[in-house]
Parts: sequence; C-alpha cells; structure tokens
Amino acid sequence: MTTIHWFRRDLRLADNPALNSAWEEAQADDSQVVGLFVLDDGLWGPSGSPRRDYLLASLRALDKSMGGRLVVRRGDPVDVLPRVAHEVGAQTVHVAESFEPYGRARDEKVESALAEAGVRLQRTGSAYAVSPGRVLTRTGTPYRVFTPFRTAWLDHGWRGPAADLGPVDWADLASEPLPEADGEPLRPAGEAAALERWHEFLEDVDGYDSDRDRPDLDLTSRLSVPLKWGEIHPRTLLADIKQARGDGAASFRSELAWREFHADVLFHSPEAATLSIREVMPDDAWAPRSQADRWFQAWTEGRTGYPMVDAGMRQLLAEGWMHGRVRMIVGSFLVKDLHIPWQRGARHFMQHLLDADRSQNQLNWQWVAGTGLDASPYFRIFNPVTQGLKFDPDGDYVRRWVPELRAVPGKAVHEPWKLPDPPEDYPDQLVDHSRERKESLDAYARFKDA
Repeated sequence: MTTIHWFRRDLRLADNPALNSAWEEAQADDSQVVGLFVLDDGLWGPSGSPRRDYLLASLRALDKSMGGRLVVRRGDPVDVLPRVAHEVGAQTVHVAESFEPYGRARDEKVESALAEAGVRLQRTGSAYAVSPGRVLTRTGTPYRVFTPFRTAWLDHGWRGPAADLGPVDWADLASEPLPEADGEPLRPAGEAAALERWHEFLEDVDGYDSDRDRPDLDLTSRLSVPLKWGEIHPRTLLADIKQARGDGAASFRSELAWREFHADVLFHSPEAATLSIREVMPDDAWAPRSQADRWFQAWTEGRTGYPMVDAGMRQLLAEGWMHGRVRMIVGSFLVKDLHIPWQRGARHFMQHLLDADRSQNQLNWQWVAGTGLDASPYFRIFNPVTQGLKFDPDGDYVRRWVPELRAVPGKAVHEPWKLPDPPEDYPDQLVDHSRERKESLDAYARFKDA
C-alpha cells in the first residue's frame, strides 16, 4: 500500500503541506510515497518554449533532490491518476488545492474518477499564504478593492512554514522520460535556486520600496517565476520577512498581497479570465482588424518606435520576463494607444512569460486596461516617454534591450526622433501618443455618457 503526492505548482520538498500529509500517511501505514508529476497536454500545449524549458529544468532539479525517484507520466490527469493509483495500490492521492478555473474543473473530474476506483483525493494547502475565498468582509462577501483586502489579509494572518518531516521514503516506480527541451532555461530553476535568489534579495530589501519601479537598476526580487511553479512558497517569504521593518519590507508584503488579491478575485469571478469585469469602451473604439493585426505584430516585436515599450517587449522575447513597471507601460500602450483589447495582450504574455499565472496575468491586464475591480481608471493613460524619463532616467534599460539606440547618450534615448540625426535602423513612431490618448479619452467619455 502506497500513497501518492501529485506535484503540480509545488515543485519543492520544503514547506509543502500536501507532501507532508502524504508522508505522514505513508509512515502510519509503513509504506512509501510516489512523487508523481503529470505532464498535462492541456497545459503543455499552449505554453511557449521558454516556459516549457524552465518547467523541464525545474522538474529535473526536483528529481535530483528526490534521488531520481520523481515519476513522470504524460496524459490527461483524469486518466493517469486512477491508473497510477491502481498500479501501486494507493488509497489516497495528496495534492495542494487549485483555485483557478482550469485547475478546479480538472480536480473535480479527477476526484470523481478516483472515487470510482475507491481512491480519495486529499487536498492540503495551496499556492497562497491565505487560500482564495477565506478573506471576506464582515458581511461575508468578497473584497472588491485591494486596500481593504490587504488590511483584512494582514489581520487574518497565516500559519508558519510546514514542519520538516525528514527525508521522504520515495517509491521506485517506472517513469516516462521528460520531453527534450528546446534550449537551456533562461534562468536557474528549482527549489535551491529559488531560495538562493530569495536570500540575496532579502539582504537588500530595505531599498525595495524606493527602487522597485526602476527597470534600469533591476532590484526586484525576481521571485514571480519560482512562486508560479511553487519552488518557494509565499508563506516562507512572509516568515523570513516578518521581523523586517521599514518601507522596503512593507512594500514587498504588499506585492504578495496583490498576488493573493488577484487569486481571490478570479476565484470568486472565474469569468474574469476572459471577460472584462467592467466595460469601459464602446465597441467601435477598437482598431479595425487589419490595422490591429499590423500594430499588434509591431508591438510584439518591440518595433513601435517608442523606446520604453520596445525595450520591454524585447526583454519579454529574450528572457521570458519583464519588469513590473514596464508591464504596465506596454499594457497601457497596447490598449490605449493602439486600441487593441487587453485579452489579446494577455494571451501573448501567457505564451511567453515564465511566470505566466492566470490570475496574476489576467487581473494585472484588467488593472491597466481600467476594466478590473481595483483598477487604474481608464482615463489614466501611461505616457511611454515620460514614464521612461522618470523610471529609466539615464536610458540604461532602453540601451540594454534596443541595440539600435546604444549610441544615443543619456535620457535622449527616450525621444530619438528629436535627435538631429535619428538612428536610421530604429523604426518611426507607430502612432502619435497625444492623438491616440485623446481618441481613447473621447471614446471613454462617449461610453460613459451613453
């Protein structure tokens, strides 16, 4: 008799309540634990190469930490889990609970299939410090604004990291080979790498509040990718930073609260994955399809003629990641300068980002588009030039990602069209920001009046 721990977004051994639950059951039965990862084609297929390569590297790191005992099976979890449970005689499959729409629907189907085979699906813990649905107003309703949610989330508190139960006795079971990677991962993957990055960041957390909006300095935690894959848990971060004082630690806690707020919003409003929570624009405000296609391609390639936008989009293609401030700039530009719905940009991000997380990605896009619950107002339109001058004052970030502009000194790099001799190989501005800003505001006013 064996228990199964189904790894998903918890690719780590430490601070893993679901794994601990599986190990405790195995110890009580004097048995072993099957550490199983199901390569679900429903998730694997839509992923871009950078995310696939990172996941494969993370799984290899996990397998190494398990002494080569990670069991990989490819297919639909509804079919794979009952089959593996029958193969090893397991009575329980332990798993961290999923809260996003796809995961919830999948787990309900898996639970039913396991029940037919006489096997129980045991959910323990989640990818969040406080699971979605637990932080409610005094009247028992979900929060619709971030700031009061954050206050209630902090007051709610969370348990400390799960206790270390010692080395797990992993079952030795046949595993399918992992697919071949398209290339090397764009950054170190795995639990050890995540912890190393966290400890490095923790040493400099005091400057986080003042410098986190500066992409040229690159002083963010870069933990969005490990958090997405569960190589580290937010509870671990909150425990380590608990004693820290100052604006830097408070800002970092607030960013974790944003992550949990977005997960909570999507839990209560799963339709927000594809639909605007609030409509803010008339249907005739969007660019015609043929024009939108041309503009969208220029945006994805980082050839809009606006250096800050182009630098961000090229960083996304090169690294599978983009600085948070720049994500807001490029998102605003797509929706409010190019008049393309946020859903199209969200799909592009989901394909290319290593940290592509449904709730974070979709709700952040809704924030910048002005359609979310706690959103930037639609009339707040980011000016890509002034944003660049403010947050990349010396132009170092732009020059790093836009080689055509590397010879342009200082802040002049943000307005190359003003140079006496603009670089010939850098594209002209795709649109005039002032004109497109006015068009967006006029359309918003028409919708509001109607």
